[in-house]
Amino acid sequence: MKRRDAVAASLGGLVLPTLAADAAAQTTGASGAAPQVFEWRRYQLRFGPMEARLAEYQKNVLLPALNRAGVGPVGVFNVQVGANIPAVYLLLPHPNAESVVALSGRLAKDADYQRDAASLRALPATDPPYVRREGSLLTAFATTPKVEVPAGPLAVPSRIFELRTYESHSEAAGRKKIEMFEQGGEIAIFRRVGLNPVFFGRDVLGSNLPSLTYMVVFADAAARDKAWATFGADPDWVKLRATAGYANAEILTNITSQVLRPAAFSQI
Repeated sequence: MKRRDAVAASLGGLVLPTLAADAAAQTTGASGAAPQVFEWRRYQLRFGPMEARLAEYQKNVLLPALNRAGVGPVGVFNVQVGANIPAVYLLLPHPNAESVVALSGRLAKDADYQRDAASLRALPATDPPYVRREGSLLTAFATTPKVEVPAGPLAVPSRIFELRTYESHSEAAGRKKIEMFEQGGEIAIFRRVGLNPVFFGRDVLGSNLPSLTYMVVFADAAARDKAWATFGADPDWVKLRATAGYANAEILTNITSQVLRPAAFSQI
């Protein structure tokens, strides 16, 4: 067995049971669609030529290969406000857990990708393509089973995204927050006040578990400020957050937030 096949098999033994169990715990939403699996990548960079070089590779080599492998639409984001600057984030929506495990093998068999990526892979340790790459896996909420690509007035060059992660002290508390979003109606309030969902996902593999992560999109910074102000004063939200079992102090331990801008070639 080739080394990459052995690695994929080993990864599959770890990832597939975990994601399968998580998927089994989900119920399909009204659409009947099975929840996607999200691969969230962070490429940590250094200021300078590394940024442009990686962007060119992602635009012309990686994203086309990911799409050929059945992964997409792929989001590419740069940090505008938050930690880890400069960094590039990639959102890879997979149809299922098997797609996550099979991706490296598909890229290995993609002759166009192997040819076009050769120069980047050949870079020496003294001039690497990026400082490091980290990642996590999420399963989509049942009621928001797929990535929602910005459309209409949100599909503008000025659009910005906010990525938020909510950490909990226990799995039960994390499930309670998901319940608050779905059955409690928080996502419905989001939609009504202009907090436009891109995805909601339960973090399955990664750091600081248990946690959930979601992304919302706005036409611009002013729309973001207006939406959060409207949300904070919304009567349904005021009532929901005062409901026993849903208070932050009962189910959350930490919230992190970053404001992201899409790359010009981002598919989201």
